[in-house]
Amino acid sequence: MTGSGSARTALTTLGVVGAVGVGAAVWGIGIERYLFTIRRHELRVLPTGAAPLRVLHLSDAHMAPWQHRKQRWIAGLAALEPDLIVNTGDNLGHVDGLRGLRAALDPFRGIPGVFVHGSNDHTAPSPRNPLRYFMGPSKHKSEAEPLDTGALDSYLSDDLGWRDLNNAATALEAGGLRIDAFGVSDAHRHWDDLEVLPELVTALPEADLSIGVTHAPYRRVLDSFTDLGAEVIFGGHTHGGQVRVPGFGALVANCDIPLRQARGLSDWSHDGRTVPLNVSAGLGHSIYAPVRFACFPEASLITLLPR
Repeated sequence: MTGSGSARTALTTLGVVGAVGVGAAVWGIGIERYLFTIRRHELRVLPTGAAPLRVLHLSDAHMAPWQHRKQRWIAGLAALEPDLIVNTGDNLGHVDGLRGLRAALDPFRGIPGVFVHGSNDHTAPSPRNPLRYFMGPSKHKSEAEPLDTGALDSYLSDDLGWRDLNNAATALEAGGLRIDAFGVSDAHRHWDDLEVLPELVTALPEADLSIGVTHAPYRRVLDSFTDLGAEVIFGGHTHGGQVRVPGFGALVANCDIPLRQARGLSDWSHDGRTVPLNVSAGLGHSIYAPVRFACFPEASLITLLPR
């Protein structure tokens, strides 16, 4: 091959690679992040003879006030008539995010629910180099802008009637069933206090179902929840990898969960027990990284059935 032929081949290759990169960026930024999806699963974990329980799992909305399309889609999920809402945190993505969150969640007022915090329920997101995620879980920036967590919690607890599970446990009723629920605050920020849970869980009344709720699905949390008798575990935080390679899956999870379990329904085993685990890929993204690729924004509708 002549020198000019080699140069043309190299230029053609660079052009193709560049075109693919531009196409992927246009898709991920301009299209896929708006392709909201409902993932549906069924689990047989309820006592014999129990009526089905419809659980809507919401996570990682990272809400900004101008995200009206996302707000309308979340609000429309009320038409699914869930019996229980599980919210695994990172609701806010902007200092005025609560305004948008109200528009999204007001239709669920009066439906039983539980929630835990992610870090973006306390501090606003900040610009990050996405390549740093390949070097391990992200670090907290001390200069991050604080959010009004008290106003968020007041809305979720007082207005919607949901139970706060941040290093806490509670008993509630939903769909005619007695449910024990326990959870931790954001394990990614080491706000999880697993030592307080055993005594709190032991004090709960006997129930038809026990669930564990966490924002970040770190192994230590999942192991502890399994040991405490959770029959279903819910998590978020990973964004499903946010960018996935078709045929391979997540490239990062931003925590120590195995990458194959960074999105969707799987099983978590520890010390002889195996428990269903649903990790939501979430509904949003940081306002500084408005992209999703091969990982549609999602909510999960999990129908629990008798064993």
